[in-house]
Amino acid sequence: MATVTNTLTDASAAHTGDLALLGLMQLVSPALPIGAFAWSQGLESAFELGWVNNEAELREWLAGVLEDGLSRCELPLLVRLQTAWANEDASTIANWNQWLQATRETAELSDEDARLGGALVTLLRNLELLPAEWLIPAEAGYITMFAWAAHKRFVPVRQTLLGFAWAWLENQLAVACKALPLGHTAAQRITEHLRPKLVEAVDIAMEREDHELGPILPGLALGSALHETQYSRLFRS
Repeated sequence: MATVTNTLTDASAAHTGDLALLGLMQLVSPALPIGAFAWSQGLESAFELGWVNNEAELREWLAGVLEDGLSRCELPLLVRLQTAWANEDASTIANWNQWLQATRETAELSDEDARLGGALVTLLRNLELLPAEWLIPAEAGYITMFAWAAHKRFVPVRQTLLGFAWAWLENQLAVACKALPLGHTAAQRITEHLRPKLVEAVDIAMEREDHELGPILPGLALGSALHETQYSRLFRS
């Protein structure tokens, strides 16, 4: 007769893992009501200025942002912040939240992080998922609260980074489909091309030392700044 090898502990661990996965899917879903769809992160300006005109150029733009932006800033920050939340280290949380605010090179990028962070705080409060008040830094940004939500959902750090990177890519492609325009099949081709690069970016981000952090994206910063006064816009500035 066959024997059952799964223990109650195994079943509990699998159940927790399933809930963590679903929690991550909820967190990166376009349906999450925090307004991420309203921002283009300089991409709409890149279209207007003729820097990005087609599928191939968009693919290269996104690969560059991933390599010189996310892998140097948001993704390694998520590692540090999620660890700090797990340790209830309010000082470290506040320091990295402040550091991240200082890296935002335009009013538009700063406003996006602040507004998404505030919206996520409001949502988590309504879901009764906020941490203790003394742990939440003043003007908690989106990355900071995303890290908390992932920790609260028992999402492993590496999966947190993959989920965040995936949400970023989906949002950027949604921008392109509305403003370039880009067909949905073309968007899927870009996704297929960049999936391995998301994994590579996470690998790199998890190994970065503190002195290596900071985005190197002058083009994106310039595009974001110019977007603030762009005559015709679909996205917020």
